[in-house]
Amino acid sequence: MKQNNEIPWQDLFPMASDIPESILKDLPCIQTQYLINGEIRNWDGPRQEVLSPVWVATDKDPSPFFIGEYPLLTQAESQQALDAAVAAYNHGRGFWPTLSVSQRIEHMETFTFRMMEEKDRVVRFLMWEVGKPLQDSIKEFDRTIQYIKETLAALKDLDRTGSRFTIEEKIIGQIRRAPLGVVLCMGPFNYPLNETFTTLIPALVMGNTVILKPPKHGALLYAPLLNAFCDVFPKGVINIIYGQGREMIPPLMASGQINVLGLIGTSRTANELKKQHPYPNRLRCVLGLEAKNPAIILNGADLDLTVKECILGCLSFNGQRCTALKILFVEQPIAQEFLDRFAAAMNELVVGMPWKEGVFVTPMPEKGKADYLRALVSDAVEKGAGIVNNGGARVCGSFFSPAILYPVTHKMRVFHEEQFGPVIPVLAFTDIKDPIEYMIHSNYGQQVSIFGNDPDQVAEMIDPLVNQVCRVNINCQCQRGPDTFPFTGRKDSAEGTLSVSDALRVFSIRTLVAAKETDQNKKIITDIVRQRKSKFLTTDFIL
Repeated sequence: MKQNNEIPWQDLFPMASDIPESILKDLPCIQTQYLINGEIRNWDGPRQEVLSPVWVATDKDPSPFFIGEYPLLTQAESQQALDAAVAAYNHGRGFWPTLSVSQRIEHMETFTFRMMEEKDRVVRFLMWEVGKPLQDSIKEFDRTIQYIKETLAALKDLDRTGSRFTIEEKIIGQIRRAPLGVVLCMGPFNYPLNETFTTLIPALVMGNTVILKPPKHGALLYAPLLNAFCDVFPKGVINIIYGQGREMIPPLMASGQINVLGLIGTSRTANELKKQHPYPNRLRCVLGLEAKNPAIILNGADLDLTVKECILGCLSFNGQRCTALKILFVEQPIAQEFLDRFAAAMNELVVGMPWKEGVFVTPMPEKGKADYLRALVSDAVEKGAGIVNNGGARVCGSFFSPAILYPVTHKMRVFHEEQFGPVIPVLAFTDIKDPIEYMIHSNYGQQVSIFGNDPDQVAEMIDPLVNQVCRVNINCQCQRGPDTFPFTGRKDSAEGTLSVSDALRVFSIRTLVAAKETDQNKKIITDIVRQRKSKFLTTDFIL
């Protein structure tokens, strides 16, 4: 592509003096602490410089804004974290895994209260580190708090179900869920708080011990939470380490002492880590991976609604979501009208800094991302696609102006690759088999959105599509929520299921105590229960 697609930086990036003082509070954050074995330790070694996706203008060209540093720990510290987690679990005999469910819930409720006290700092760091709009950063924090509360409510229900005995074929049994061991949690940069906590929280409350490695973009926001983690949880139960994952994580996996890998990231990373574990049958994986979610827009669809949902689905947080709509199939008779309306709506989006009121398009945190997206656009244009919207694919530092590409074909990279950014490929179809065949042959199988008003036509599509993806959305964008719904995928899109109830199950295993229905055994069990001699074998009912 020609280089005339650059945006004048004067129109986008602020002078340092223009940034509101309230937004600059606590910056820069020079993070020198980490948490291992119930102790907040200070690091005097190398640190990683953190540059915001927000650039600041000067008399010269703009440059990324320095917002802080975090420790670049070594393999030695990651080994210490592993040793602490292993000792705290102690083959299931540690204080935390043998604690009663109600006691673990009390710890988590205390942590939630402490976390809420740090809301403003966490939200600001989240906004600065990943460029997420301030209001969306607030929503991510609030949603995380709500997720914790819903998880604890689900755990109470789960424990109540297990509080009774079952007698089958003259065998007395009580079935409950037990922890799995040491969990390694790694979250993504796009939801560094919420998505990370969707694995961290259920792993903890089910009695596992955890090593948490914050994402590269989204590490500073954990600094305000270190004291809460340290004060609330017993030593070794939660360990938080910072550094370069490619150096610190492989030795942890190779040790064979990680029992659960909780990763929200790429299938390539997950596959590499799984290969390094010497005992694959002992490793459980809970993975949220890539997706290439399509929208299928049928003739007769409400285009006002469809355009609104596709704008949100394709471009919320610049399309940097696994649940984003990443390819649009439009039935031929309405293709041009849809494109006209879609481009017009896109031109109305507010572009600017993440603290700007009503902003929708913000800077992107990944270095080199704009170059990658521009390469996708160039490839598509060279092979016959056009940029439908005015100013699409223009670049200014960390900004990339959203681009609608049409018509897209299978010969183009953007047809196959998960772009994870504001590039929207659009195809017209005349035969409904085309989008269905696309999904059949795709490496991904998370979700799909169907837009249409004919019940017979929509119903005809539901049955084949539920066997290709794990969620079919009717007249709405793909999304994760509500968190009580199962969140998973087929093929290379996920392993395991996350929701407030499913996550509790995926980070635990059904375990039972059983005995023949004899008078002696009845007496033993009755005595254990009445005298509260066991925290597992109990009929206590959590209110």
